[in-house]
Amino acid sequence: MELGFVGLGRMGMNMVTRLLDGGHKVTVYNRSPDKVQIAAERGAIPSDSLENLVSKLSKLRIIWLMIPAGQPTEEVIQQLIPLLNPDDILIDGGNAFYKDSMRRAEQLAQHKIHFLDIGVSGGIWGLEKGYCMMAGGEETVFHKVEPILKTLAPKDGYAYIDKHGSGHFVKMVHNGIEYAMLQAYGEGFEIIHAKSDFDVDMAKLSYLWNQGSVIRSWLLELAESAFEEDAHLDAIKGFVEDSGEGRWTVAAAIEEDVPAPTITLSLLERFRSRQKESFSAKVIAALRNKFGGHKIKT
Repeated sequence: MELGFVGLGRMGMNMVTRLLDGGHKVTVYNRSPDKVQIAAERGAIPSDSLENLVSKLSKLRIIWLMIPAGQPTEEVIQQLIPLLNPDDILIDGGNAFYKDSMRRAEQLAQHKIHFLDIGVSGGIWGLEKGYCMMAGGEETVFHKVEPILKTLAPKDGYAYIDKHGSGHFVKMVHNGIEYAMLQAYGEGFEIIHAKSDFDVDMAKLSYLWNQGSVIRSWLLELAESAFEEDAHLDAIKGFVEDSGEGRWTVAAAIEEDVPAPTITLSLLERFRSRQKESFSAKVIAALRNKFGGHKIKT
């Protein structure tokens, strides 16, 4: 198929490469022209603006966005609206907030432009393994772009979820679950690391746990790789960013009166990881000293 692709970051570039390898005709645009040149060297058709990209696409157009959520996505969509025609298809594959996607679908429908919100999981491994994709929007439009999805995904790795917003909603929750899984692995390995009685080979243990245990997973494969590279992770600071989906998942849980303590606490632990020193811990130490005479460290 023919499509335009906007956004050549870590995932976007790999997705374009996978599409090109699959025989699709891809016209690309990125704010950084050097990335456009790299994609062109791999077989993509380069463009130097959104207007230029749209002009190079045949009717009816399909344009895939893979850019940061929030204002960057909003700005690009607003720039594209006057450039597109009725029945053109706009796909947002970024980690947009699902309510924004619902609003954008309504706005685009006023111009008779179709919209799909597709949650994409796979990270930097997607080029080799394929991407898991969760699509929200009109089911008829989903079927029109299926050849693209089949190329990007592994076998059975994509599906139509429901109406507009649902693709980004389930991807949001997917990432919330990821937060909790990462936290559980992190805490478990920390308990083992803290036990001075034993000298456990973490890479060996990660591999072992993946041989039939109930906690086997791809994340454990990645843990094995990380421990092989740095047995005690000495070169890594325990500073954990969050990209927004965990916050949105917790907010949705509160909105729907759903208890989600594990995901919530895993998000809060990420906040804690960024503190050089916890002021709340200082308060607790001071209070323990005041009421019980417990020693404090200075």
